[in-house]
Amino acid sequence: MFRGRHRPETAIQARENDTVFSMISVARCALTLLLFCGTSSLLQAQEVPSRLTLDEAIRIARVENPSFQAVRNDSRVADWAVRSAYGDLLPFANLSSSLSWQGRGEQQFGSLTTSQLGFGNEPSYYFSSYNAGLSYSIGAESLFRPGREKAARNATFALIDQAEANLVRDVTILYLDVLRQQEGYLLAEQELERARFNLRLAEGQLEVGTATPRDVRQAEVSVGRAEVTLLQAEFAVSNARIALLVILGAEVPQEFAVVSAFDVREPVWSEAELVAMALEGNPGLVAERANEAVAASDVKMARSSYYPSLSLSAGLSGFTREASSVESLISQSRARVTGQRQQCHLLNEVYGRLVDPLPTQDCSSFVFTPDQEEAIASQNNAFPFDFTRQPPRASLTVSVPVFQGFSRQLQVENARAAREDARHRLRGAELDLRAQIASSLAAVRTAYETELIEQRNQAVAAEQLRLATEQYRVGSASFLDLVEAETVMAQADRERVASIYSYHDLLANLEALVGARLRP
Repeated sequence: MFRGRHRPETAIQARENDTVFSMISVARCALTLLLFCGTSSLLQAQEVPSRLTLDEAIRIARVENPSFQAVRNDSRVADWAVRSAYGDLLPFANLSSSLSWQGRGEQQFGSLTTSQLGFGNEPSYYFSSYNAGLSYSIGAESLFRPGREKAARNATFALIDQAEANLVRDVTILYLDVLRQQEGYLLAEQELERARFNLRLAEGQLEVGTATPRDVRQAEVSVGRAEVTLLQAEFAVSNARIALLVILGAEVPQEFAVVSAFDVREPVWSEAELVAMALEGNPGLVAERANEAVAASDVKMARSSYYPSLSLSAGLSGFTREASSVESLISQSRARVTGQRQQCHLLNEVYGRLVDPLPTQDCSSFVFTPDQEEAIASQNNAFPFDFTRQPPRASLTVSVPVFQGFSRQLQVENARAAREDARHRLRGAELDLRAQIASSLAAVRTAYETELIEQRNQAVAAEQLRLATEQYRVGSASFLDLVEAETVMAQADRERVASIYSYHDLLANLEALVGARLRP
């Protein structure tokens, strides 16, 4: 991390004009409004430690960032999709049972009613039943589905990894931005102290007659501008800290210090080395490969519509039926026996009147006995669990698709086109990745060289400011020369800070492309 100069211990109160006061008031109002909005927008957020390292910030973001958690939740759905695909290869079993009641009244059977059939005064009935079944279906689609769902799960995990890599990059950049704004704040403090020193110097020179009141007024304006710059730098620090807390999913505002150090090191990686790492670890490229695998599985799934399928089923069932009143059942049975006996007597009479009489039947056997009455009562006592089992059933079905129009081939061609599109996207992603790595590596190298130049410029500007200050002190230079040297020094400081953090931002982007950390 770039280390700025420490704030001097001594300070004087500068005179401020009305313009400086108004700018300070506007900046303070904006800062207060931003802090209030940030405080009311997040609830039940993560507490960050007082000394926050980059690794700790990344860990908190992985756990608390809402957008990343929304993406990560898809992993559970993908896992269950695979389990469901394997579940389709297992037989299905079902067990059902029912209870029902039918009230007293006359029923209709076709064009006749129960009273017309001789079953008047029907009681109410209670019914219960059960049904146990086992079925199994197998086809090419169900055989290919587990592989397809595994490929889809890999694609989901790749998207989660890509979201995590983007989150790490964004957290790193925002963490660096807090450091950048803090360095800017230190530079603003230095500028304010130098402006106040120049004001004291101008007032001293005015007392000895080597400066003019105009120099003093110019120094006062420089102090006011430096104070505004310091206030704006303070606002920028606060804004950067809020942005970091938001991406961490943490409560706003919180007091913490960023403590990780970042050094500017010469980029010694070769382009071929980084490309090889990226082809293996770039999350976006891994996701494209997973999408290609899903598209290839979809082609197999589409072709499965041409293959036969097999279905097996078997089941058991039973029922009960119980009348609310057994007297009606007994009456019906007694009437039925009486009718049989009367019919027997009628037939015997007919047989006796024939020219050659036939043998008569014994009608005494048609008698309704108390045992039959008890049997009817016993059989009626079946509800709800004395089931009468029905015959078991089983079936085997083989389905061979012959012709279903051209819809199946259309699905196959759509799947093939999607697979080719996925392959083209993958190839395009690889080419784009190689180009981005080449460009990013060149940008990092340029940023490194720029930082070395800005370091030299800062040293030269510091020496120039020192000479200008000494010359003004002895009266060999004007106050404008001193102000110009001060401006050059402030610009050199800021350009140095900008070059340092530009290097780290570009390096963070390069790490995101490679899919691995390049910092020591």
